[in-house]
Parts: sequence; C-alpha cells; structure tokens
Amino acid sequence: MRTFLILTRREYATYFASLTGYVIVSAVLFLLGFSFTDILDRLNHQDPIDLPVTEVFYQTWYFWYVLLLAAPLITMRSFALEKATGTFETLMTTPVSDLQVVLAKFTSALLFFFTAWLPLLGCILVVRHYSSDQSAFGGGIIASTYLGILLVGALYMSMGIFASALTRSQIIAAMVSFALGMAIFLFSARYVYGIEQAPWVTHWLGNVSMVDHMKEFVRGTVDTRYVMFYLSGTVFFLFLTLKAVESRRWK
Repeated sequence: MRTFLILTRREYATYFASLTGYVIVSAVLFLLGFSFTDILDRLNHQDPIDLPVTEVFYQTWYFWYVLLLAAPLITMRSFALEKATGTFETLMTTPVSDLQVVLAKFTSALLFFFTAWLPLLGCILVVRHYSSDQSAFGGGIIASTYLGILLVGALYMSMGIFASALTRSQIIAAMVSFALGMAIFLFSARYVYGIEQAPWVTHWLGNVSMVDHMKEFVRGTVDTRYVMFYLSGTVFFLFLTLKAVESRRWK
C-alpha cells in the first residue's frame, strides 16, 4: 500500500509540474464558468422551473465537452511519455509490480480529473447562498451528481491509460482515447434522439446510455445497475491496460 501511495503521489504531482496540467485545469474552469453563467442567464429570462440546477447544467453540451476533451489530454502522457523518454523501463525495473503502476497512474489521473471539477461545487454553493429556493441545491443531489461525474470519469480515465499503454506517441494515445470515448457517447446519442432501430438494439443502448445514466444521477437517484456498469467497465479497461504493460515481457 505504501508503494502504491508513493507512486500515486508522484504521478499526481507530475500534472502540476508541467504547463499541460494548468492548461487542462484552465480550460475546464473556463467551460464550467461559461456554462454556469449561461445557465443563470437563461434561468433569469425564463419562468421558474422545477428542476435541480445540476440537471439544468447537465442538459447543456458543456458537460460532455469537458468529459470528451479533458479525458484524452489527462491520460495521454500516462505511459506514452515514459516510453518515449525511456523512463518506463527504469520504472518497471524498480521493486514495484505492474498492477501497482497501472493502479497508481489510473488513481492519479482520476484524482486530477476530479480536482478539475471541484470548482463546480463552488459555483453551486454561491448560487445556493443567494437563492430563495434551497430545494434545487440539496446536498443529496449534489453528492449524487459528483458520484456520477466520478464514475463516468473513472471509465474514461481507464480507457485513456489503456490507449496510452499501447503507444509511445501522446498524440496517438489521445486520438485513440477520444475515439473510444466518442464511440460510447454516440451510442448514447443514437438512443436519446430516437433513431429508428431494432427493438433489441434500443433496449441494449438504453442500458449503456451515459446520457440516461447521468440524467438519474443529477436528479439525486443512484441506481446500483449504473454504478456496476461503470465499475465493471473501468475494471475491464484496467485489466486490458495491465495486459498491455505485461506484454513488454513477450517482446
């Protein structure tokens, strides 16, 4: 456990040791701030609506922009940079296991992703302070929203480090990660927009639709089926990442 924590702290610190980490955080802050300003402007010019502010935010495209664009940028350097610079072999010759390295890189990426989303909580609390309707800012709703963000982020981080473990190029890693994430998102969009399809396809897409999953999370509903979906998907891609790292022994 001590080795894992040391590796995680090392990997997490690398995000703040380069300009890339600050650019990612700044971009996420800009999108969150712009989206929240846009939401408040729309609410001020509309009749009162009986929806949590988290659900109003989710209904915009900004949420998906942050998820689809930030995940590849956060994870692209996980393994690819170390392979390109030659430090990967040095790391793997130290007394650490492949699993510890994979889990440390995944955990640090997820922590950084979650850190970038923390300012959203500040925006919600500020609006709650000046709002006359406290029911739209319930603690349970905020907690379930962040749980949804964390679960979706875990899946996308696992896909990202898997893509990074396959190549030495950060650009290729980002492109593969973006393609995987976009594919899952398009499945959700195909289901939501009601494109004509076979009944069994509609049923299957409904079960894997991130759009539907997040719709429940931002309403304050935590469905264990959705939780297991993201946890199993995350474990699956972490397993593939571990096998990709272990494949160096076969070469």
